Amino acid sequence: MAERLMLTNTGGLRKTADDLIMPFRTEQSGVFGRLVCLGPVINSVLNRHDYPEPVSRVLGEAVALTALLGSSLKFDSAYGGRLILQTKTDGPISFLVVDFEEPGRVRGYASFDREKVEGLGRVAWNEPGRLLGNGHLAMTIDPGGDLDRYQGIVPLDGCGLSDAARVYFRQSEQIPTFLRLAVARHYAGGTWQWRAGGLLVQYVPPLEEGATSNDENEGLLLGEEDDRWTSARTLAETVEDHELLDPTLMPERLLCRLFADEGVRAFPSVSLEEHCRCSRDRVSNLLGSFGADELADMREADGAITVTCEFCNTKYRFEIDEIR
Repeated sequence: MAERLMLTNTGGLRKTADDLIMPFRTEQSGVFGRLVCLGPVINSVLNRHDYPEPVSRVLGEAVALTALLGSSLKFDSAYGGRLILQTKTDGPISFLVVDFEEPGRVRGYASFDREKVEGLGRVAWNEPGRLLGNGHLAMTIDPGGDLDRYQGIVPLDGCGLSDAARVYFRQSEQIPTFLRLAVARHYAGGTWQWRAGGLLVQYVPPLEEGATSNDENEGLLLGEEDDRWTSARTLAETVEDHELLDPTLMPERLLCRLFADEGVRAFPSVSLEEHCRCSRDRVSNLLGSFGADELADMREADGAITVTCEFCNTKYRFEIDEIR
């Protein structure tokens, strides 16, 4: 069967598949999804700190996942909006946070114990869930303005982010979901550079009159046994990590490869960029909220105070008379 790909205002052909999210929908089964491709952005985020490679891999997955979710949310353009993904656990990576800000700004940071990471050896690569350990994953949606935040929390019990995210989708969104994330280093231009990618596919079945749940099959989501979803999920499961990470494989072409028998419509892509919300004014205002005794404890030998942003690793140095 010939490949069927319908493009909606894609803005021309690209030479590389870098730093974008492409929404799509299949014509036959009616599933919808998003494809994320991260190149220079994820390489910059992961190189801000001296992370061991297994930690970079987990943080890279978290950034790809947060971008997939954050770009799917509908925020009031007057306020903007943010999605914050956080993990707090007892593993070698004790804390991880990724911040997505509309329309496509991301930043991320991981706190880890280097000795514990190295102590896991190859297990850290083969079982990334061991790096997180036990705790919880929280996803906080901040609509901006004076609107209330709301949060979803799922347990982390030694599983990886992908497994925890699937639990989140099942409990919070309650629609059938397929997710795959990939992170690896890619050799280009004489150096090794990080890349990340992800595929999210979901299905909202037509709701028959009077139906509110999958009552006949307790424990299954509505539409989970629908032939249309089964077919689309089977096709999505054929995606391989190297396809999600290949900078020469255009997202349109990958979608065409995966869903050729379905017919797929690709919508305008969303560009992603690394962007930290810190600034000298923000840090100055924060320091100004402390009392004189607290500021005195922060002073270095020469009397100045230095604050380092945990996200972007930028250092801000203040003389005591500069603090308002």
